[in-house]
Amino acid sequence: MKAWNVTTLAEPRDALHLAELPAPEAMPGTVVLATRAVALNFPDVLLCRGLYQEKPALPFIPGIELCGTVTAIGDGVTGISLGDRVIASHLGVMAEQVQVPAAAVFPAPESLSDAEAAALCIGYQTGYFGLHRRARIAPGETLLVHAAAGGVGTAAVQLGKAAGARVIGVVGNEAKRRVAEEAGADIVVNRTTEDFVEVVNTATGGRGADVIYDPVGGETFDRSTRCIAFEGRIVVVGFAAGTLQSARMNHALVKNYSLLGLHWALYTKRAPELVKEVHEQLTLLADKGLVRPLVTETVPFAEAPGAVQRLGDGLTAGRVVLAL
Repeated sequence: MKAWNVTTLAEPRDALHLAELPAPEAMPGTVVLATRAVALNFPDVLLCRGLYQEKPALPFIPGIELCGTVTAIGDGVTGISLGDRVIASHLGVMAEQVQVPAAAVFPAPESLSDAEAAALCIGYQTGYFGLHRRARIAPGETLLVHAAAGGVGTAAVQLGKAAGARVIGVVGNEAKRRVAEEAGADIVVNRTTEDFVEVVNTATGGRGADVIYDPVGGETFDRSTRCIAFEGRIVVVGFAAGTLQSARMNHALVKNYSLLGLHWALYTKRAPELVKEVHEQLTLLADKGLVRPLVTETVPFAEAPGAVQRLGDGLTAGRVVLAL
């Protein structure tokens, strides 16, 4: 089978090489999938650069999210049948066939295409846990989403709207403004020409945003504290800006807001039953048309290096998916 291998830590265009590898076999507790689509994520970029928190030994196969068909089932696996169309999140899926733990596999919603289903897991699970379990978002609240045109951001925008919130999205250019609007944002701020702090405070009559969803970090986080509401919640999802912010706890005390961390992968290890429940909720939302991954590019599998590089260079919006 063909698989993309990271053979040296570098920019994705230089790190990724197509290799011919033995097809995987189903081991106890695992299933083998014939890959239908692989959704690209920013961690794929970080893996190529050697900057991700997980640092697999070279060479390794990147890719962490896919839709596929079950072709083999290992001993001890129940509830999964040959031929099932499923989604999964697991490191090493940028290949024609993959072996994944059965616990990481969920039914693909019938309402979604292969490309859309491939992009349902990480961004939407992160958004659901962040907005509902951590921030306890409520109907009528104002949600501010940074990087609102990216994969994580568009998921948060849709989930916020589904929860009954008013959503303000922040983007980096006018093309991305249109993507955030398509995702459902009520107000979109181009951070290169507008001050999101001013827009939020004006739109809320000076109250500020009740929930801020921040996958960017750095200066974006620092400025977000200037437009957070009384008893507001800032959900820290990532550090795409490359700078780790330092929280001013005296400021949090004076303004009575909360800082909430969200690392979705921990739930897969410590509370997998909650991950299953959230997938069921996301499937219901997808079937009702309330969420749908915004796939803006479907790229042939053979063109993976260029697609991952564009993601790393900030030249993509929505979700980019490799099609097999």
